[in-house]
Amino acid sequence: MSDDGRGGGHYYWCTRHHRVETDADVCPAKHVLGPYASAADAENALQQVRERNDAWEAEDARWAGEDR
Repeated sequence: MSDDGRGGGHYYWCTRHHRVETDADVCPAKHVLGPYASAADAENALQQVRERNDAWEAEDARWAGEDR
């Protein structure tokens, strides 16, 4: 699927099927990340999750006084 620029819908990253899905074909909530405003944002969902997790882990380590 691609983002046609028309807007109006939501995009999701399906962790079960490893693809972008739309409101029209989205899997159950337990299998998706989103909604996102564009297909490109949904495609990058896992990278965004990794970056946020890394930042949170680093902050937790700083708070706990650990070196990272």
